[in-house]
Amino acid sequence: MEHDQFKSAPVPHSQVYSRLDDSDEGGLALGEIIGILMEYRWVIAAVTALGVLLGAAWAFIVKPVYRADALVQVEEKGPGGSSAMSALKDLGPLLGIGGDTTVAAEQEILNSRLVLEKVIQKKRLNIQADPRYFPLVGQAIARRYKGEGLNTPWFGLSSFAWGGEDIQVDALDVPRDWLDQKLVFVLGEGGRFELFADDDEPVLTGKIGERATSKGFSIFVPKVVARPGTRFKLMRLSPDEALARLTKQYTVKERGKKSGILEVSLKGEDADRIGVVLDDILNTYVRQNVERRSAEAENTLKFLETQLPEVKRQLDAAEAAYNGYRQSRGSLDLSLETQSVLGSIVEVDNQIVALKQERDELRQYFTPEHPRIQAADAKLEKLKARRAEFDGAISKLPDTQQTVLRLARDVEVYTTLYTDLVNTAQQLRVTKAGTIGDVRIVDVAAVTNLPVSLKPIAIIAIGSVLGVLSSFVVVWVLRSLNVVVEDPEEVESKLGLPVYASIPHSNEEVTISKRNKSAKGMGTLLAVSNPEDDAIESLRSLRTTIHFALLDAQQNSLLITGASPGLGKSFISKNLGAVLAQAGKRVVIVDADLRRGHINKEFGLAREAGISEFVADSVKLDEIIKPTSVSNLWVVTTGQIPPNPSELLMHLRFEELLEKLAERFDTLIVDAPPILAVSDAAIIGRHVGATLMVARAGRHPIRELEQAVKRLNQSGVQVKGFVFNDLDTDRQRYRYGYKGYVYRYSYSNKT
Repeated sequence: MEHDQFKSAPVPHSQVYSRLDDSDEGGLALGEIIGILMEYRWVIAAVTALGVLLGAAWAFIVKPVYRADALVQVEEKGPGGSSAMSALKDLGPLLGIGGDTTVAAEQEILNSRLVLEKVIQKKRLNIQADPRYFPLVGQAIARRYKGEGLNTPWFGLSSFAWGGEDIQVDALDVPRDWLDQKLVFVLGEGGRFELFADDDEPVLTGKIGERATSKGFSIFVPKVVARPGTRFKLMRLSPDEALARLTKQYTVKERGKKSGILEVSLKGEDADRIGVVLDDILNTYVRQNVERRSAEAENTLKFLETQLPEVKRQLDAAEAAYNGYRQSRGSLDLSLETQSVLGSIVEVDNQIVALKQERDELRQYFTPEHPRIQAADAKLEKLKARRAEFDGAISKLPDTQQTVLRLARDVEVYTTLYTDLVNTAQQLRVTKAGTIGDVRIVDVAAVTNLPVSLKPIAIIAIGSVLGVLSSFVVVWVLRSLNVVVEDPEEVESKLGLPVYASIPHSNEEVTISKRNKSAKGMGTLLAVSNPEDDAIESLRSLRTTIHFALLDAQQNSLLITGASPGLGKSFISKNLGAVLAQAGKRVVIVDADLRRGHINKEFGLAREAGISEFVADSVKLDEIIKPTSVSNLWVVTTGQIPPNPSELLMHLRFEELLEKLAERFDTLIVDAPPILAVSDAAIIGRHVGATLMVARAGRHPIRELEQAVKRLNQSGVQVKGFVFNDLDTDRQRYRYGYKGYVYRYSYSNKT
């Protein structure tokens, strides 16, 4: 039965007229957009609901992410923390301390391999060990398990983890080619296990609590909590991959401009672990800062400790030589003039020795061309020149006095030098012990109580928004692919044929059609059950149009066909016949679809004794003309379905049937099969007064209608025009101002 029409909202009015604008400005107006959205509202609702469901599923599956935060202060500090160390300020240039500490530099150090790789090694962040969960939902189920012991396996799949499983891997070494590659750890009975590098054979077997090594693989697993047969995924990360994974969740930024406060944070799925890891990062950073500040003092101290034994040996030798000479010559005393020269020489020699020591320290950091090195060399030359002057004065003294003076000078010089070196070494030891660094931890790591990732309600909201946007894309794709005729104006403009009537969608007809299919016996006509329906009002307008269309025709017969099945041509035929009969016309409907004809069912008539029997000359004309419950309306059924419908319709008896019926009735309506499916309509069209084609809104590409008209024309049948069926008037209402608008005029029972 071809009553089916697209479902839409009912039109509670009696008559619909469509006015079409002559101009088409192109594009979509707001009303047209609203009309399209209303037409595809169920598609939009379905895609949006799918987006909400996917959002809810993602909120259930995704693992929450937590964040640990800490604060570090960067300040400019001296070598020590107390005022007692202020006496060491003169050693600043020698020790390389007292320079500025920049926040940007410390921020880079916090992000450096120097700090992070130590933490990776210490906390074994380069070893990944996770239970193997059931795909998609397994990890979410395990995460929500709060019971004691192990969760009961779902669906009997005990090789997966379902909650309560844990593994501790303290060491995992693999060949270089297997870095960043997944390994499978399978727990066996009695604490035994197997490690697979692929799915074929294990690369090693071992026991919990014992180190196992084989084929370049080595593993030590001190603890596993799982059922025998449970699988775990292991991976030894390369240094670059381990560092990349850590830095992906790790951030360092300055809190406030020039505040000197660094905010350090670490994100992760394990709330307990990220706090420990962040604290270890900070402690490693502070420790290296202190070590860096005391490193130069330690290097200088090492240098002095190598010089002290040599200076002490030289001092002892000088004292022994001086005392031996005095004993061999008797007790000799230096004159006042000689003592004055000795004091000056000792002072100059001490300055030369101190300057040489300072120059040796500078050479560890600067080249000989550096200004500080050159300045020290110039000062050293001046001291040497002054020392030469004293040597000239000494040469004028007696030999005995010269020897005593030289020996006494050596003792004084080495004594002063040794004393200075001992004092300097002691000061450096105090400096090294008192160095505290330029940074300090203000706040230790604190982990957030609630996840910092998106909350479930936010994920669902995002899913709904994406669902709505996706539904618009789906509608656009469907509209782009579905190049069908939606507007009767398109038929008129592209085919050059008039549209005699636009039949609006009728929910009442949809209900009647479903009821007729399921019920036995006589069906119901929309024109009888609801004569005020908008579709029937449009057929009344078509009745007037047909009257003028048949005025110049040789026969009073009308052929109704279409391009393809399911257009509602039988609905048009029987309800148009009822409308004509209600106007006092004697009307007969001929069901000429000898393949799938079904009009007899709507009228509760038997198929037998119809066209097939008349053409076969087994019945008389009066026997096939069957009255209906509608006054002035008769029906000629198909009769028995023949094996050769086209040959039967080409028989002279069929042409005779149409002629005799046209003589007896005011209007003859022939319901024919679709022209693109079979050629029956082209055969019948040569024996009727006019031919109308039924087109259904949203069903045909314009090329299909062109082909149908062309096929009829090639058979000598001229199509008078179209009946545009199943027009969505709700959408037309939204399209006001674009392609047309709809007038409605309702009956009223008020007096």
